[in-house]
Amino acid sequence: MVRLQVFLSGVGIVTIGSIALILFTPQLASAQAAYGSYVGAGVSVGATQDGAGDGRPIAGVIAVRYKILEAPASLRAQAFIGSNVAVVPTVSYDVRVNWQTTAYLGAGLALAGGNHPSPVGNKIGLALQPGVDYVLPRSNTVIFGNAVFAFDAYRNGGGTAVSVQGGVGLRF
Repeated sequence: MVRLQVFLSGVGIVTIGSIALILFTPQLASAQAAYGSYVGAGVSVGATQDGAGDGRPIAGVIAVRYKILEAPASLRAQAFIGSNVAVVPTVSYDVRVNWQTTAYLGAGLALAGGNHPSPVGNKIGLALQPGVDYVLPRSNTVIFGNAVFAFDAYRNGGGTAVSVQGGVGLRF
């Protein structure tokens, strides 16, 4: 009888230990291609001009994406650096197309000022940003491309500023 009690208490300790080990062992994270935050750089080309004929500038662009975990959304920002500086922060709805590609539509503001238009104008206005992120297989490299439609973006003549951006980023 004593041996049976010792055996059963040993089984109980092993069982409790096994359950604790299963519950408190960290699980491996599964990779989610095309989902990840990144910082990148590229070029932007303005496709429109204001009422005075100013516009269509070329600028460098710094792009940042912060992926909101477990949600099909991201916080994005792009800084346009050229004859004028502008920033376009957006919140995007992301749709995974395949293992490497994510398409998105962002909405936010085009924050621009100054006398000469940036690729997104020279006035604060609402902005839409459709785009695509592509992760190169077996790497942390992202190729991004998007457009920005900034509404009522020009001081001289109003109108919508349209720009196209592309570049390369590094996921983190």
